Amino acid sequence: MKHATSSRKRLCKALLALVVLTSVSIPGYSQRDGVVKNLPKYDQQKIHFGFVLGMNSSTFRTELVPDYHVSDSIYTITPDASTGLNLGIISNLRIGKHFDLRFIPSLAFTQRNLEYFFLYAPGNGATTLKKVESTYLEFPLLLKFKSNRINNYRIYVLAGAKYAIDMVSQAKVVAVDKELIKLQRYDYGYEIGIGFDFYMSYFKFSPELKFYRGIPDLLVQDGTKFSNPLDALYSKSFVISLTFE
Repeated sequence: MKHATSSRKRLCKALLALVVLTSVSIPGYSQRDGVVKNLPKYDQQKIHFGFVLGMNSSTFRTELVPDYHVSDSIYTITPDASTGLNLGIISNLRIGKHFDLRFIPSLAFTQRNLEYFFLYAPGNGATTLKKVESTYLEFPLLLKFKSNRINNYRIYVLAGAKYAIDMVSQAKVVAVDKELIKLQRYDYGYEIGIGFDFYMSYFKFSPELKFYRGIPDLLVQDGTKFSNPLDALYSKSFVISLTFE
């Protein structure tokens, strides 16, 4: 858990440094003479399409039953982030000089881990890692706010909602593994992000960072020793992606 948290902090610091560096360097670069403006009519398109490739870091927000460790040998439950892959198709509608509406149906392969520490007696304990794998069909609808274009660069922010369907949900499955952590099939929540548009000679390339936080409780309570201490599980993820439009 500490390792995952420190990794996310380093990622956020790196992105902040990139934002500051870009905001300082781009204005200076824009003063140069003879800069060729790529795709000069690109932003006049009403609708355009593209695709996105990304990597996610997904985990859970957990809520535990009060005094759960009193009735069982479980001493701690720690969510641990794991990485996965995102693939999507972009549909972009221009609704103003600085605003776009984006619909990006995607396929997301995720794994989220829960680490259980069992304390049987003082000095006598054991750790069990439960892996929760999901394949989500996602439907995000995002509003994109764009800064003014400076030569071949632009910064933007995103905000919107996302609905997701877990294609391999075990919610209603009688599994061979009786201690499987089961999740509800449907999830929804809000998503925010930041990115940079780079206008190349033949396409627009954009690195992007997004954060997603789920709203509904995903836990299916099935009475096992792994689910009983849990009161609720909520999804949370960071996604680093590259878009090509």
